[in-house]
Amino acid sequence: MKQMHLFPTDAEEVTATSTFGKNMNLPVHRWFRYSAGFSAEWAESVIADSVRNGETRVLDPFAGSGTTLLAAESLGVASVGVESHPFVSRIARAKLASRTDPSTYHAFAMQTLAAAKRKRDANGTHPELIEKCFHPEALDALDKLRLAFEDRCDGSPESELTWLTLVSVLRSCSHVGTAQWQYILPNKSKKNVLAPFEAFAKAVAVFKSDMTIRNALTGPKAKLFQGDARECADVPEGLATLVITSPPYPNNYDYADATRLEMTFMREIAGWGDLQETVRKYLVRSCSQHVPERAIKLEAVLAEPELAPIRSEITEVCTALAEIRKSKGGKKTYHLMVATYFHDLARVWLALRRSCDSPSRVCFVIGDSAPYGVYVPVVEWMTALANAAGFGKSQFVKLRDRNIKWKNRKHRVPLCEGELWIDG
Repeated sequence: MKQMHLFPTDAEEVTATSTFGKNMNLPVHRWFRYSAGFSAEWAESVIADSVRNGETRVLDPFAGSGTTLLAAESLGVASVGVESHPFVSRIARAKLASRTDPSTYHAFAMQTLAAAKRKRDANGTHPELIEKCFHPEALDALDKLRLAFEDRCDGSPESELTWLTLVSVLRSCSHVGTAQWQYILPNKSKKNVLAPFEAFAKAVAVFKSDMTIRNALTGPKAKLFQGDARECADVPEGLATLVITSPPYPNNYDYADATRLEMTFMREIAGWGDLQETVRKYLVRSCSQHVPERAIKLEAVLAEPELAPIRSEITEVCTALAEIRKSKGGKKTYHLMVATYFHDLARVWLALRRSCDSPSRVCFVIGDSAPYGVYVPVVEWMTALANAAGFGKSQFVKLRDRNIKWKNRKHRVPLCEGELWIDG
């Protein structure tokens, strides 16, 4: 049996593993910038290294917008992904349809654009968020594109690709601060704003060009399941020899809110309040919005058997957070978030043990946390949970320091981000 050498060595250059930015220069990856994404080039390098050491089957239980799966397809490697966010899962499925005939897509998209141009004024009503983010003329044109798509959508690959084309141009057509992250800044303005029909036509050209490259691929197509990483129910037992993923960090980032602009415009939600039922209830609980005080009993979560390997340590941290919370104006439920987050991740590790072959290798891109200034040793606890699930030796490779620029920070605790590698 060949020995796999996937741990980075001292001689290897540490790349920007956790950075999605460079992906915006890569075909297909650049179609939609998902704030939780990581480096596609790094993922390809890890998969390629695994292939050199033997048969490789890749699993990403937090597939996001498809970075790992696209990287595996580029190398002709079988891969499976699981993504729980319904809207992000649809984005990933559309990206994975990039091996569709480019001409078929181009015809569908341009016919949609032509139909939009023929429509009379849309005269639609919109939630306040959308009214703030788009000038009336831009919003009218975007509405025409949306209505023209809805008239033609049929669930085909070219239809889903056209859906993503429209979704991908929304922020570039907004005159306000709509950076590709979760927060919308209506009081900030942008200089470079594209007209919707022009933006759509340019995106169609980019999509078609990228699809021409992807269309030449002959290896296995990735499989993506909209599901729960805590169960990996659709993943065959013993499938994976390599897991590459980045779970949510326990840092109060609301992943449900990351696509609120797009979901609101596409009429999938009416506003922020709808996110609980449409998105949050499916996600790993990494945000205080996921754990309202009246819905969670801290003692019951801490008593769960999956937390046994870290029970004393996590109880101490959660107790401290619960006490500090009393003196804070916002009274965020960080004590509940930390408890439920690690309970959820304990379940993820158990699901991965069932889904992984032996031998196998797992890489989690993770970051630590310090809510209210109380340090949460993510690497140590994650390793303990992995070991308890049946995984073996581990190594953590720090990529960068976080929280070292103190401006506007709520605490002074140095944090880091890196790769946690674990033997299966």
